[in-house]
Amino acid sequence: MGKFGETFLNWEVMAQYAPKIVEGFFVTLQLAAVIVVTGLAAGLAAALVRTLRLRLLNFFIVLAVDVLRALPPLVLIMILYFALPTVGVLLTGFVATWLALSAVLAAFAEEIFWAGILAVPRGQWEAARSTGLTFLQAMNHVVLPQAVRLTIPPLTNRTIAITKGTALGATVAVGEILYQAQTGYSFSYNPSPLTLGALAYLVLFIPVVWFGRWVETRFAWKR
Repeated sequence: MGKFGETFLNWEVMAQYAPKIVEGFFVTLQLAAVIVVTGLAAGLAAALVRTLRLRLLNFFIVLAVDVLRALPPLVLIMILYFALPTVGVLLTGFVATWLALSAVLAAFAEEIFWAGILAVPRGQWEAARSTGLTFLQAMNHVVLPQAVRLTIPPLTNRTIAITKGTALGATVAVGEILYQAQTGYSFSYNPSPLTLGALAYLVLFIPVVWFGRWVETRFAWKR
C-alpha cells in the first residue's frame, strides 16, 4: 500500500498541481455548458425545420445528422483544428472542441426530438388545428411540449455521454482537466496528477448523472 500510495496518491505532488487541476475544472465546466446549450438548441431547431416537410432541406438535414453520428468526435475535432487552417480558417482548441462536440450532440438531439414529435398522436395535431391554431401555434403550444417530455430521458443520457467527451479537448491543447493532469504527470513523472484529475471528473459529472436520474424520474410518463 505504501508503494501504491507513493505512486498514485503522492500528496506532495497532488498539492503542487492541484491549482492547475482546479483551473482545468472550470475550463471543462465552461466547455460542457456551451456544448449542451449549443447542441440542444441546434438539434431542436433542425427537428423543427424537418416538420416543414421540405424534401430537399430534409435530405440535407438527414445526411448531415447521419454523417455526424457516424464520425468519431475526435476525428471531427482534428478536422476542425488541423485541416481548416489549410484553407485559411484558424480555430482555437477550445472553439474546435466546442463546435465538434456541439455538432455531434445536435445530431443525436435532432433524432431524439424528431422521434418525440412523431410519437405525439396525430389526433393532437388535428384537434389543435381544428380550434383555429396555425401550424406553428399548434407545434408550439400542443405538440412540442408533449414531444419534449417524451424525449427528456434519452436526451439526458446522450447529453451526459457527449459532455464527458470534453476530455478530448486535451488532444488540441485545451486546458481542461485531462490536459492539466497529463501535463502534471509529464513534469512530475508521477501519476498522482492523473488521480487528482479523475477525482475532478467525478466531482463534476457525478452530480450531473444524479441530476439526469432525477430528471428521468420527474418527467417520466406515469404508467
